[in-house]
Amino acid sequence: MKPKRFDLLIFDWDGTLMDSAGAISACIQAACADMELPVPTHEQASHVIGLGLREALAHLFPDLPEARHPLLAEHYRRHFLSQDHEILLFAGARELIEELYNGGFQLAVATGKARRGLDRAFSHTGLARYFHASRTADETFSKPHPAMIEALLDELGIAPERALMIGDTSHDLEMARNAGVSSLAAGYGAHPAETLNEQGALKVCASFAEMADWLRDNA
Repeated sequence: MKPKRFDLLIFDWDGTLMDSAGAISACIQAACADMELPVPTHEQASHVIGLGLREALAHLFPDLPEARHPLLAEHYRRHFLSQDHEILLFAGARELIEELYNGGFQLAVATGKARRGLDRAFSHTGLARYFHASRTADETFSKPHPAMIEALLDELGIAPERALMIGDTSHDLEMARNAGVSSLAAGYGAHPAETLNEQGALKVCASFAEMADWLRDNA
């Protein structure tokens, strides 16, 4: 086997391992309609995927009184929880995570989900046992602040140059850069490839299969 370039692989969840970006965007739009707010376009809603929910709502509606944020968030959660058990991992994701785990990599998740949401996703998919650590947006600063990655590096005892962040949004890649770690872009998720190309990732992968092959050959 080739020597490992990285010891720790940090995955975003939505849009990277799970094919959920479209559902999240639609739930954001539905929540806005429920509150008779201007409904964002699919592109606008997709742009905030990866941020913590509070930060996402503030970005979409900077003039909305903060007192109304919890109600908007509750409408979003209601729509998402009605379908999240039906959202699937990308084809091959389960096999890749198991393969990387068995190959001796340490694996982690850094996600804009809340802890409750990630734990529910772990339960639905059965993948929790493969991840050595995880951080969520309600436990620390939201992306692109480097706190999630920094906490994972500290917990697992990994130097920044030995870690790789894999994500589908510019928020993921900016977080990686802010933390001083390399990144790999999942160009099949929430943000378009042309946006990801500007963020300095080692590669922008057009499909999950391409991302998996890159990790096998280069990680």
